[in-house]
Amino acid sequence: MLKLGGGMLEKLLAADPGYRGPRISCGCGQLAEFTGYRDKTFDTVLGPVTICRAWYHCAACGHGLAPRDAELGMAGVHLTAKRVERAAEASGAVRAAAVRERAAAITARRLVPLPPWPLPDKLYAAIDGTGVPVTAKETAGRDGKDADGRARTREVKLAVFFTQDKVDEKGYPVRDPGSASYVATFEPAHVFADLAEAEGIRRGARHVRQLTILGDGAAWIWNTVAARFPEATCIVDLYHARQHLHDLARLLEFMLGDQREDWLAARLEDLDYGDIGGICKAARIYPLAGIKKDELDTALGYFENNAPRMRYHWFRSRGLFVGSGVVEAGCKTIIGQRLKLSGMHWSVPGADAITALRCREASTTWETICLRPRTQTQTA
Repeated sequence: MLKLGGGMLEKLLAADPGYRGPRISCGCGQLAEFTGYRDKTFDTVLGPVTICRAWYHCAACGHGLAPRDAELGMAGVHLTAKRVERAAEASGAVRAAAVRERAAAITARRLVPLPPWPLPDKLYAAIDGTGVPVTAKETAGRDGKDADGRARTREVKLAVFFTQDKVDEKGYPVRDPGSASYVATFEPAHVFADLAEAEGIRRGARHVRQLTILGDGAAWIWNTVAARFPEATCIVDLYHARQHLHDLARLLEFMLGDQREDWLAARLEDLDYGDIGGICKAARIYPLAGIKKDELDTALGYFENNAPRMRYHWFRSRGLFVGSGVVEAGCKTIIGQRLKLSGMHWSVPGADAITALRCREASTTWETICLRPRTQTQTA
């Protein structure tokens, strides 16, 4: 329909080629002479349209003009919002397909990226997921967290890779400026795993001294890491763990009474030292039964299942990050600020395409290739 409408509009506009006599007034105050006809393609709500219009040239000022352009309001560059939307989604779809194709080639060892130079000391991957509001068609048959049980969002999985070579004067790690690169997808976890593994290989995961993965307690994250980065040091985000500890204190509040704050402070100290056994022992001394006991078992299961990833004192002694704030910031800036604004409801292909473009814009792959030594061919 758009193509048909564009063709009809093109014929309508071509009815007047814009010939206004052998000479017309030029903006400089002189006369411009007719020199022939020239084609021009411009964007409309129906797509690109090409018209042939009369062209005049002013010998005095050296400029050319077409009266028909001014009459149609084409004197400047203007793109409709719908045209920009279509172009962006088309470009994003091409970008997303290219990233997946490259990831498949890397993970299948058909393409072997050279390790980065200079090789960083530490490489991190921070992984998280966030919901994006989508149309009802995209959530049909899916369970949601709302009161009516309907899903209204689809999860996009995001990973950010960055490097670290230094610590500050207090011994805290410092992220290398401009070292972040992002991959994201709405596809299932196994597709995301391919993208993350390929990006990790490209960033030197098989060559760096220390590879670290940061994430919350979501099982899909650690399943992905175990399958694709078994050599990595895994760390659960400390601030998520602290939030779970606050939730645990609220669960036991009716038993703790006035001792709640002291109990919580002691457990936070246990957490900082990675003493998960101490946290669980201190919580299980209270005689709970029924639903409360089940809730306690679930709450403590988070800590018990992630205990090897919560050795925060040891991690910090090695100068490692223990927080995944960089990927949470990515969820807000790359995803949230563009795809989660008020009133937005996306199709999954459209959201995936825009996400691919934003990940490309936020990444530093171009600078990594072009600006570092040993990545350019010398001219003769």
